[in-house]
Formats: sequence, structure tokens, C-alpha cells
Amino acid sequence: MSRIYHPPSKQVHHSASTTSSSNASVSINKVNLNPTTAASTKIYVNNPSNAPLDDKRSESADSKMSAELVDRMEKLVSRMEKATYKLENFTSSSGPVDGKSMPESVQNGNHDNTEELPSIVAFDELINSSFLSFKDLSAKIGGDVNAITNLVEKSLKLERKFLVEAARCAQPSQDALIKFLQQYSKNIEEVQSFREKNRSSAFFNHLSAISESIGALGWIAVSPAPAPYVKEMSDAAQFYTNRVLKDYKEKDANHVQWVKQWLQVLSELQAYVKQHHTTGVTWNTSKKSSQFDASRVIVGAAPSGGSVPPPPPPVMSLDELLADDSKSKGSKMANTDALFAELSKGSEITKSLKKVTDDLKTHKNPNLRAGNKVPSGTNSLTNSSSSLHSKSTTAIQKPAVFELVDKKWKIENQLNRNDLVIEDTDLKQTVYIYQCKECTITVKGKINSIIVDSCNRVGLLFDDVLSTVEFINSKSVQMQVLGRVPTVSIEKTDGCQVYLSRNSLNSEIVSSKSSSMNILIPNENDDEFTEHPVPEQFKTKINSSRKLTTLPTESV
Repeated sequence: MSRIYHPPSKQVHHSASTTSSSNASVSINKVNLNPTTAASTKIYVNNPSNAPLDDKRSESADSKMSAELVDRMEKLVSRMEKATYKLENFTSSSGPVDGKSMPESVQNGNHDNTEELPSIVAFDELINSSFLSFKDLSAKIGGDVNAITNLVEKSLKLERKFLVEAARCAQPSQDALIKFLQQYSKNIEEVQSFREKNRSSAFFNHLSAISESIGALGWIAVSPAPAPYVKEMSDAAQFYTNRVLKDYKEKDANHVQWVKQWLQVLSELQAYVKQHHTTGVTWNTSKKSSQFDASRVIVGAAPSGGSVPPPPPPVMSLDELLADDSKSKGSKMANTDALFAELSKGSEITKSLKKVTDDLKTHKNPNLRAGNKVPSGTNSLTNSSSSLHSKSTTAIQKPAVFELVDKKWKIENQLNRNDLVIEDTDLKQTVYIYQCKECTITVKGKINSIIVDSCNRVGLLFDDVLSTVEFINSKSVQMQVLGRVPTVSIEKTDGCQVYLSRNSLNSEIVSSKSSSMNILIPNENDDEFTEHPVPEQFKTKINSSRKLTTLPTESV
């Protein structure tokens, strides 16, 4: 903007005198250059030529001081003008912050200011503050924890794209939204499958905590109350977050802070959804809103309007149609004539059939009845299908593993083995049993922990365990302790028999999402066991202090 000079007689002066005897002054004027905006502020120096001057030195000093003062004032006013401009734009473009309002420019179809919506700004703050701190902690831990965090970041960025698109567009049809959500859910499934592929990881509890709660990002498909859904997904991770806290409470503070920061991210996500998307995703309800396009959110996704239908087949000429019709009629007539010609033969038609001799009749040949076998030629289809099934079974079956890797015993994919024995153990070693079927495993000596994962009809016998024995996603499993075991954890398991010894009567049994669990306690002579079922049904009441009281409905 160019400087505009007004004669001193037409200015409105707010003068600030300098320390010299010169009549030089600084005046600040407000000039309204645009009727639609506030007046702009300009600065002028009023130094009449007839002002008395003492000498050249005072004149030079006064001019220098005036120039410095003018320069400082110009910089200050420039900063004030920029701040005023931003405030004016914000006031004119933003309405009441209730999570559903949006700038008028966006409502009129102008998408340039969508990034400035309160809902988008708040989501960016969540990513750039809480989640960024969580990402830094994951980088410190490294390994699989850092890898799964990168997948979570990818899902968050994709969700941000969706929220921006929703702010620009009207709500699409239910079918179009379902198609988009099917593609969107693949990012969440990618996080969950990462946990399944790394079950032998040293950070399996970290991966499980993320995998169990990553479903919170699916709140965009929930209505009319998505915020409680986020809280529910956060609670689903508590089982594994408690494990991480238990394992690293006195070892590494980074892991403890990692758990707290992830729960903080989920808590802030719940608060964000409750404030900006109380009853579901907020869409643009203006008349000039755009149409939702999934391809702007997910690369490679089909537009919500559907794909372009294929072109119609080429039209045949009239001559070609008549020729085809005459050919079809001729073939039909020929087939009909041949059929009636065969039927007119009467009994002569059976002369072409072969006669069955007595040696081929079952009721006249006892040898055929004794064999009672179907010729091999008729069973070719069955043989081929069985061979294909055996090939597919062989391809799926993974090689059996029984080895010690670092300080972890790995027993995987064992089948019908009752001679699996682990010896020469120490307190720093762990045992991981995975996808074994109809096996008996014996662990001698003292060991740190044992995990039985995705096994069927497996028996476990051990002497002493320092921390925990865990059963996860298993069926019909049994364990017997000869020495001591502090904790037995049973999760998502159907059928679990726990035989305790006299020295392990103080053990704690922690169960969740499991059924058919029994604890067998020895008598005083250690020659018989008494079976006690673990309750599966509970009754919850609200007491006088408005708190919950939960009691099992089965006798322990």
C-alpha cells in the first residue's frame, strides 16, 4: 500500500514532541481506504521548513532521532495491522463454536477455509500434541512398537482426510457410506493383523494394547453416540496395558509413560468426538455443498456415485437377425424330426442296447456281493478331491518348532506329541507354546513365565514359575503345578483345568471372556483333588452410595 501525504492543515494530529527545540513532530492518521474494512493507520512527519534551528548539529540530531522514532512506529503499526487483519477475517468467517457450525465461505461452496474449521483445528491439535508425544515414546522403545505406531499414524491421517471431506460435502447415501467404510476398515485391520503376525514379539503386550483399542478410530461409523464407543474401545486395552505396567514398572520408565500417553490419546479423542461430533459425523448441510467422493480420501477408491456402466453391445443389422433366426428355427425342426423318428420305431429302439449277462448280475453272482466294491473308475472324482484336500492340508501345515532362541523356549505347531520336555532352565527364560494340538509338555526346574496361545487339547506340567502362566485363545487345556505359581491368567479360553499343589494355594486366578474353568485343590493328604468351578455369570447392583457392586451368581 502506497504512502499518502496530507497537508498539515487537513491532518488530525496526535503529536509526540521530541526532546530538541525543533518543531518536528510525528502524527498518526487513520485513513479509510476501503469502506468494508476498518481504517488503516498511517504515520507522517510534520517538520515545517520555517521551524527555528539552533545550529547544524542540533538539526542533525533531531532528524536522526525523528527517523528512528518513525521507523519503530512504522514497524509497530505494521504488526498491529496484520493482527487486526487476521482478527477481522476470523470474526467474519467463523460462527459459534458448537461443533456443528462452519465458516460462511465453506457453506457457500468455497473449500479454501475448510482447514480452519474448529473441528479440523482441534483434530490437528490432538495429532500434533498428544499423539506426537506418543510417537516419540514409541521411537525410543523401537522395534515392533515403533512399526505399529506408524500404522496408527497412517490411520489417523486418513481419518483427518475423511473429516475434511465431510466438512465440505453433504452426507452421502447409506450404500455409498458403507462402501467407503469397508475400504476404510482395512487400515484398522492392518494394525490388528500386525499383532497376529508378531505373536512371538518381545513387545506382544504393547502390540495387543494397540490392537484391542484401535477400533476407536471406527467412531465415524457410529451414531447417535460415538463418544461412549471410543471409551469402550479404550477400556478394551486395559488388560494388556496393565501387563505392560506390571512388567516395566521397575525396569523402564519409558514403557510406563508409553502406556499413559496412549490412554491420553484415546481420552482426548473421546473428548474431541463428544464436543465436535456429538451425535455422529458432522456433514455440510448447506445447499451449495459438494458431493462426497471417497477417492479424495482413499487413493484408488471408487467414487461414491459408482463406476461408469459398460457400453451396450453392438446392434446387429436386420439381415443378420433374420439369418440367425432362420438358422435356429431350422436346427430346432431338425432335432424335433429326429426325435419323432426314433419314437416311431416302437420296440425296435431297444435292439441297440447291450444285454446284461448272468456273470455281471449281483443277485446271481455271489462274488460280486462279497466284494461289495465300486469300480475304481467311478471313484475318480472322489479320489481327486481327496488328493486336493490332502495337498491343501499339507500346504497349510507349518513346520514344527522346538528350540531355545535367546532366552525364550519356542514350541510351535506340534501335533500328537507327549514327549516334549524342557530341561536345563533358569529364572530368566520363558516358554511360548503356540498352535499345538493333543500334546503334553513338561517343564522342569524354575522358569520366569509360560504362555499357551491358540492350542487345543494341550496338557502342561511344570515345577515352579516365577511370575505368570497364561492361557490365550485355547480350548480344552490343562495345567498342573508341582511347586509354586503366583498367577494363572485365562483369557478367551473354552475349557481349562488348573491343578494346584499344596505350595500354590495362594495363587491368583485371573479370567476374562472364558468358560468351563475349574480349579482343582488337593486335600490334606495330596491324594485327591476337589473341583471348584470358576464363576462365569455375575450380578451387578447399584448400592446406596451410587457405586456398582458385582457378585458371582454361582458358588465358588
